[in-house]
Amino acid sequence: MRLIRQIASLGATAFALAAGPVAAQSNDGIGELQIEGAPQPGGIGFQEAATSIARDLQWLDGMILAIITAIVLFVTGLLIAVMVLHNRGRNKTPSRFTHNTPIEVTWTVVPVVILMFIGAFSLPVLFNQQEIPEADVTVKATGYQWYWGYEYPDEGIAFDSFMIGYGENYVTDDIRAQLQEAGYTEDEFRLATDEAMVVPVGQTIVVQVTGGDVIHSWTVPAFGVKQDAVPGRLAELWFEAEKEGVYFGQCSELCGKDHSYMPITVKVVSQQEYQDWVDSRTEETASAAQAAGAVQVASAE
Repeated sequence: MRLIRQIASLGATAFALAAGPVAAQSNDGIGELQIEGAPQPGGIGFQEAATSIARDLQWLDGMILAIITAIVLFVTGLLIAVMVLHNRGRNKTPSRFTHNTPIEVTWTVVPVVILMFIGAFSLPVLFNQQEIPEADVTVKATGYQWYWGYEYPDEGIAFDSFMIGYGENYVTDDIRAQLQEAGYTEDEFRLATDEAMVVPVGQTIVVQVTGGDVIHSWTVPAFGVKQDAVPGRLAELWFEAEKEGVYFGQCSELCGKDHSYMPITVKVVSQQEYQDWVDSRTEETASAAQAAGAVQVASAE
């Protein structure tokens, strides 16, 4: 029975992957979007790169993997050769020399050359991440136990983003209804949030990251970005998403008992949809401010 269940699970996973990304029809005024950046059951590789940063990182990882694989195979071959050619049966009288200058120079120079080669490719990738360009859209992300707060300082927008079904380990009828209302399915449970960070496609997005209580980490794998959110410090990252869709991330710094209930949702939309969303949120903020002002006036009278 266990084998049958495993086969059925693998079959369901393969069917889901073959069916392609799921469409998410949101309730926040944004049109239907495909889920582009999400973890897959049994996945062992990277998510598909959605930015140039992620593409560079994945290429660099592949190159370094090839180098270290070659080193491991070479060293393993040497060990096997030593065991076969220089064991006690074949070499009854071992050599007693203490130095071999050519070998010592070789095992010093070759690693230095390899490290310089890796550095020649990795440092430009690192500098590209750390040199923050001028932003088209600036978003401040503040980590709290256990949710994210987002501010768009240029647009005057601010909101908090909680996991749908926060604190639950299983999908209940209520959580299922919340997911459906937000445009998700049960597959996105513990990935989807009630509010998403919305950014325009093809624009330079600068995210200012900080923490409101303990250290968190704002991470979206498909974008190739990860930045610790440290209380009292303001760090920055940037990305330029190349494809519209929904992308999921996660707090990646152990931040307390509910660390696993702190997902990140980013919606990449067209420039027009982004502007419409900004206008809608701005109107909501203005209406809320007017209502709060009216309450204060009424209470004062």
